[in-house]
Amino acid sequence: MGKRKSRAKPPPKKRMDKLDTVFSCPFCNHGTGVECRIDMKNLIGEASCRICQESFSTTVTALTEPIDIYSEWIDECERVNNLEDDGTLEGRADA
Repeated sequence: MGKRKSRAKPPPKKRMDKLDTVFSCPFCNHGTGVECRIDMKNLIGEASCRICQESFSTTVTALTEPIDIYSEWIDECERVNNLEDDGTLEGRADA
């Protein structure tokens, strides 16, 4: 009589590394100056620099992570810089 073959154990699940909540500031370039906070009660996400006191806030959803808030801040900074370079900044008086 033969032995029953034992079923192989499944491989252990890989742990997901936690995403950062502290980032470098786009204004003062301090490496760990920006901290992101999410207020799910009011659906507001805020990124603020402890060094130069710059801040950015945006609306969030249940899926929003701190990196998303920081990325939106960087995108908004780039958008504003591109508008200034083009000379099409809103509210500008060219007379």
